[in-house]
Amino acid sequence: MDQSFVLRLIRHAATRGNQQKRYIGWTDESILPFRATPDLQVKTIMGSDLKRCRETAAVLFPNAVYRANRDFRECHFGQWEMKTYDELKDSQLYRNWIDNPWQIRPPDGESLADMAERVERGIRKLPEGQAITLVLHGGPIRYLIAVALGEKFQDQIALHGGCHMLTWQSRQAFEEHALCTSFSVEPLTANGNT
Repeated sequence: MDQSFVLRLIRHAATRGNQQKRYIGWTDESILPFRATPDLQVKTIMGSDLKRCRETAAVLFPNAVYRANRDFRECHFGQWEMKTYDELKDSQLYRNWIDNPWQIRPPDGESLADMAERVERGIRKLPEGQAITLVLHGGPIRYLIAVALGEKFQDQIALHGGCHMLTWQSRQAFEEHALCTSFSVEPLTANGNT
Protein backbone atom coordinates (compact mmCIF):
# COMPACT_ATOMS: atom_id res chain seq x y z
CA MET A 1 0.00 0.00 0.00
CA ASP A 2 1.25 3.49 -0.88
CA GLN A 3 2.31 5.88 1.83
CA SER A 4 0.90 9.38 1.77
CA PHE A 5 3.17 12.20 0.59
CA VAL A 6 3.36 15.52 2.46
CA LEU A 7 4.73 18.76 1.03
CA ARG A 8 5.23 21.60 3.49
CA LEU A 9 5.56 25.02 1.84
CA ILE A 10 6.82 27.77 4.14
CA ARG A 11 6.88 31.37 2.98
CA HIS A 12 9.92 33.30 4.14
CA ALA A 13 9.58 35.94 6.86
CA ALA A 14 8.86 39.49 5.76
CA THR A 15 11.53 41.89 4.50
CA ARG A 16 11.50 45.68 4.53
CA GLY A 17 10.54 45.61 0.84
CA ASN A 18 7.60 43.33 1.64
CA GLN A 19 6.40 45.75 4.31
CA GLN A 20 6.62 48.60 1.80
CA LYS A 21 4.66 46.48 -0.75
CA ARG A 22 7.51 46.48 -3.27
CA TYR A 23 8.12 43.88 -5.98
CA ILE A 24 11.24 42.16 -4.65
CA GLY A 25 11.44 39.10 -6.91
CA TRP A 26 15.16 38.42 -7.34
CA THR A 27 16.36 41.30 -5.16
CA ASP A 28 18.39 39.57 -2.44
CA GLU A 29 17.00 41.30 0.64
CA SER A 30 17.36 40.10 4.25
CA ILE A 31 14.39 39.36 6.50
CA LEU A 32 13.24 41.47 9.42
CA PRO A 33 13.66 39.94 12.89
CA PHE A 34 10.89 37.55 13.94
CA ARG A 35 10.15 35.10 16.73
CA ALA A 36 9.28 31.46 16.24
CA THR A 37 9.65 28.17 18.05
CA PRO A 38 12.47 26.36 16.27
CA ASP A 39 12.10 22.78 15.11
CA LEU A 40 15.30 21.05 16.18
CA GLN A 41 14.39 17.65 14.70
CA VAL A 42 14.38 18.52 10.99
CA LYS A 43 17.70 17.63 9.38
CA THR A 44 17.26 18.82 5.78
CA ILE A 45 15.40 21.81 4.37
CA MET A 46 15.25 22.90 0.76
CA GLY A 47 14.22 26.11 -0.92
CA SER A 48 15.18 29.21 -2.83
CA ASP A 49 18.80 30.32 -2.91
CA LEU A 50 17.86 33.90 -1.94
CA LYS A 51 18.79 35.25 1.52
CA ARG A 52 15.25 35.69 2.79
CA CYS A 53 14.53 31.98 2.45
CA ARG A 54 17.89 30.88 3.83
CA GLU A 55 17.58 33.22 6.82
CA THR A 56 14.01 32.10 7.58
CA ALA A 57 15.08 28.45 7.46
CA ALA A 58 18.02 29.17 9.79
CA VAL A 59 15.64 30.53 12.46
CA LEU A 60 12.93 27.88 12.03
CA PHE A 61 15.24 24.86 11.55
CA PRO A 62 18.61 25.71 13.18
CA ASN A 63 19.94 22.13 13.05
CA ALA A 64 19.04 21.49 9.41
CA VAL A 65 21.24 21.54 6.35
CA TYR A 66 19.79 23.98 3.80
CA ARG A 67 19.81 22.82 0.18
CA ALA A 68 19.32 25.84 -2.09
CA ASN A 69 17.88 25.68 -5.58
CA ARG A 70 17.60 28.82 -7.72
CA ASP A 71 14.68 27.24 -9.62
CA PHE A 72 12.56 28.04 -6.54
CA ARG A 73 13.14 31.81 -6.75
CA GLU A 74 10.27 34.29 -6.85
CA CYS A 75 9.12 35.63 -10.22
CA HIS A 76 11.75 38.00 -11.65
CA PHE A 77 10.19 41.46 -11.97
CA GLY A 78 13.03 42.87 -14.09
CA GLN A 79 12.98 46.66 -14.24
CA TRP A 80 10.05 46.68 -11.81
CA GLU A 81 12.12 45.19 -8.98
CA MET A 82 11.79 47.24 -5.77
CA LYS A 83 9.03 49.38 -7.25
CA THR A 84 5.52 49.74 -5.84
CA TYR A 85 2.11 49.72 -7.48
CA ASP A 86 1.92 53.52 -7.10
CA GLU A 87 5.22 53.91 -8.95
CA LEU A 88 4.08 51.68 -11.82
CA LYS A 89 0.32 52.23 -12.12
CA ASP A 90 0.56 54.79 -14.96
CA SER A 91 2.58 52.44 -17.20
CA GLN A 92 0.43 50.76 -19.87
CA LEU A 93 2.78 47.74 -19.99
CA TYR A 94 2.37 47.32 -16.22
CA ARG A 95 -1.42 47.52 -16.52
CA ASN A 96 -1.29 44.92 -19.32
CA TRP A 97 0.86 42.68 -17.11
CA ILE A 98 -1.62 43.01 -14.22
CA ASP A 99 -4.35 41.80 -16.62
CA ASN A 100 -2.28 38.96 -18.13
CA PRO A 101 0.76 38.07 -15.98
CA TRP A 102 0.96 34.56 -17.45
CA GLN A 103 1.96 35.80 -20.91
CA ILE A 104 3.31 39.34 -20.41
CA ARG A 105 6.77 39.88 -18.95
CA PRO A 106 8.03 42.93 -17.06
CA PRO A 107 10.93 44.55 -18.96
CA ASP A 108 13.97 42.25 -18.45
CA GLY A 109 11.83 40.01 -16.22
CA GLU A 110 9.73 36.89 -16.56
CA SER A 111 6.04 36.02 -16.86
CA LEU A 112 4.24 33.81 -14.37
CA ALA A 113 4.43 31.05 -16.99
CA ASP A 114 8.24 31.40 -16.97
CA MET A 115 8.27 31.19 -13.17
CA ALA A 116 5.94 28.17 -13.16
CA GLU A 117 8.18 26.33 -15.65
CA ARG A 118 11.20 27.03 -13.45
CA VAL A 119 9.42 25.89 -10.26
CA GLU A 120 8.32 22.67 -11.99
CA ARG A 121 11.97 22.04 -12.92
CA GLY A 122 12.85 22.42 -9.23
CA ILE A 123 10.05 20.07 -8.18
CA ARG A 124 11.38 17.38 -10.53
CA LYS A 125 14.71 17.56 -8.64
CA LEU A 126 13.22 16.85 -5.20
CA PRO A 127 14.85 13.92 -3.42
CA GLU A 128 13.04 10.70 -2.63
CA GLY A 129 10.97 10.58 0.52
CA GLN A 130 7.43 10.88 1.81
CA ALA A 131 7.72 14.33 3.42
CA ILE A 132 9.55 17.39 2.10
CA THR A 133 9.75 20.93 3.48
CA LEU A 134 10.48 23.87 1.18
CA VAL A 135 11.10 27.49 2.20
CA LEU A 136 9.89 29.58 -0.71
CA HIS A 137 8.44 32.87 -1.92
CA GLY A 138 4.80 33.87 -2.35
CA GLY A 139 4.64 33.33 -6.12
CA PRO A 140 5.98 29.75 -6.18
CA ILE A 141 3.83 28.80 -3.17
CA ARG A 142 0.68 30.24 -4.73
CA TYR A 143 1.48 28.39 -7.96
CA LEU A 144 2.03 25.04 -6.20
CA ILE A 145 -1.14 25.41 -4.10
CA ALA A 146 -3.20 26.32 -7.18
CA VAL A 147 -1.98 23.20 -9.01
CA ALA A 148 -2.55 20.99 -5.95
CA LEU A 149 -6.10 22.27 -5.42
CA GLY A 150 -7.04 22.66 -9.08
CA GLU A 151 -7.76 26.35 -8.52
CA LYS A 152 -6.61 29.70 -9.92
CA PHE A 153 -3.24 31.21 -8.98
CA GLN A 154 -4.79 34.61 -8.20
CA ASP A 155 -7.18 33.02 -5.67
CA GLN A 156 -4.33 31.71 -3.50
CA ILE A 157 -2.82 33.44 -0.47
CA ALA A 158 0.63 32.77 0.98
CA LEU A 159 1.28 34.66 4.21
CA HIS A 160 4.80 35.40 5.41
CA GLY A 161 5.83 32.80 7.97
CA GLY A 162 2.92 30.54 7.08
CA CYS A 163 3.27 26.79 6.64
CA HIS A 164 1.02 25.40 3.91
CA MET A 165 0.71 21.64 4.29
CA LEU A 166 -0.42 19.62 1.27
CA THR A 167 -1.00 15.87 1.39
CA TRP A 168 -1.44 13.39 -1.48
CA GLN A 169 -2.34 9.70 -1.35
CA SER A 170 1.17 8.85 -2.57
CA ARG A 171 4.37 10.34 -3.94
CA GLN A 172 3.29 9.12 -7.37
CA ALA A 173 -0.01 11.05 -7.12
CA PHE A 174 1.98 14.20 -6.28
CA GLU A 175 4.36 13.67 -9.21
CA GLU A 176 1.43 13.10 -11.58
CA HIS A 177 -0.17 16.42 -10.49
CA ALA A 178 -3.21 14.72 -8.95
CA LEU A 179 -5.23 16.97 -6.69
CA CYS A 180 -4.09 16.85 -3.08
CA THR A 181 -6.32 15.11 -0.55
CA SER A 182 -5.68 17.53 2.33
CA PHE A 183 -4.64 21.19 2.65
CA SER A 184 -4.04 23.25 5.79
CA VAL A 185 -2.21 26.41 6.83
CA GLU A 186 -0.64 27.31 10.14
CA PRO A 187 1.47 30.29 11.24
CA LEU A 188 5.03 29.49 12.30
CA THR A 189 6.02 32.98 13.41
CA ALA A 190 4.98 34.75 16.58
CA ASN A 191 4.69 38.36 15.46
CA GLY A 192 2.07 39.85 13.18
CA ASN A 193 4.37 41.63 10.69
CA THR A 194 5.51 38.47 8.94
